[in-house]
Amino acid sequence: MTKADIVAKIAEKLGLEKGDVQATVETFMTEVKSSLETGDNVYLRGFGSFIVKTRAEKTGRNISKIPRSKFRHTTFLLLNLQKCLLKE
Repeated sequence: MTKADIVAKIAEKLGLEKGDVQATVETFMTEVKSSLETGDNVYLRGFGSFIVKTRAEKTGRNISKIPRSKFRHTTFLLLNLQKCLLKE
């Protein structure tokens, strides 16, 4: 499912114009992205959470043993109820 598919389904279900729904979805995604960039976690009750984690500095595995500095990455944790539904 793409962002365009999501916009189309929401517009159809709510009877709104696609342009208005597109703007809302874009604003939502921009806010989530800016929160994650500043290191804040995003919790969506009933859906899941975007968690920012920091990896420690370590030495690489390649021949030259180049040290790799610490970095941040984002993970998504799906709500447990939805995990059960996906297994079925």
